[in-house]
Amino acid sequence: MEHSWSNRRVAFIGLGHMGAKMAPHLVSAGIPLTVWNRTPAKCDPLRDAGAVVAETLAEAFSGADAVVLSLANGDVVDDVLFGSDAWKHLREGSTVIDMSSIPPPVATEHAARLATVNVRHLDAPVSGGTSGAEAGALAIMAGGAAETFNDCADLLRVLGNPVHVGPSGAGQFTKLCNQIIVGVTLTAVSEAMVFARAGGADPAAVHEALLGGFADSCILREHGQRMVDRNFAPGGVARNQLKDLNTALAVAADAGVSLPVTDIARGLFQKLCETPEGAELDHAAVLTVVEQMNQM
Repeated sequence: MEHSWSNRRVAFIGLGHMGAKMAPHLVSAGIPLTVWNRTPAKCDPLRDAGAVVAETLAEAFSGADAVVLSLANGDVVDDVLFGSDAWKHLREGSTVIDMSSIPPPVATEHAARLATVNVRHLDAPVSGGTSGAEAGALAIMAGGAAETFNDCADLLRVLGNPVHVGPSGAGQFTKLCNQIIVGVTLTAVSEAMVFARAGGADPAAVHEALLGGFADSCILREHGQRMVDRNFAPGGVARNQLKDLNTALAVAADAGVSLPVTDIARGLFQKLCETPEGAELDHAAVLTVVEQMNQM
């Protein structure tokens, strides 16, 4: 069955941990795809799958009906969008869909700047990690005009489950809510694992026993198992978790809101990210910080 975007060109910018697993779904859906990445070699698998590889951002932007961004942080997004004249090649009436996790005020600023050249904008960060990206099952939280969301919903459904959560910036606020819950829950599961060991219980058995009860969650299931297996190969990278908790606390402070538990979780992730090696581990490795505090 022909996809509703099969006659509309999409540019995908950023083929890191997440983007490299998201973009192939667009090719598989029969959507004409152009890709660009600062490290050109990362584009090779997409070229082999049938995507066009742009040599420059201007080339990628030119003629695209939608430009999807999957980038590391707000500074990188700002540089890719406005660090050169490439953005002037965006087609009038096209849409920039920013699936990066960036501060809400930065997202609203980008939307306003793009509107001056009649380019639409959705801030649409995701949750689900690399496993969700690979499965095409990401939670997608979209902020922006309802009309823009409705026009792009079929495109986003190729990557997961999109939900329109409000005006520009609301997607990023929702992602910060997600990251507060993820960060705090990761630290709680870490403490439970350490507590179990201290009591002489087998953490693997404790993990199994808790599944299905009130303590059950995606975090307990997936990341609790990572803790049991001591598998800290990056899915959700610790430095990104810290970045998002820092952003949440900064936005909360501006709004006069206190987030005491989030602040404690942030401190544990800061400790994990003190070394370059720790910063690149999966965020489930926060367990090792709690272990160190307990001399385990």
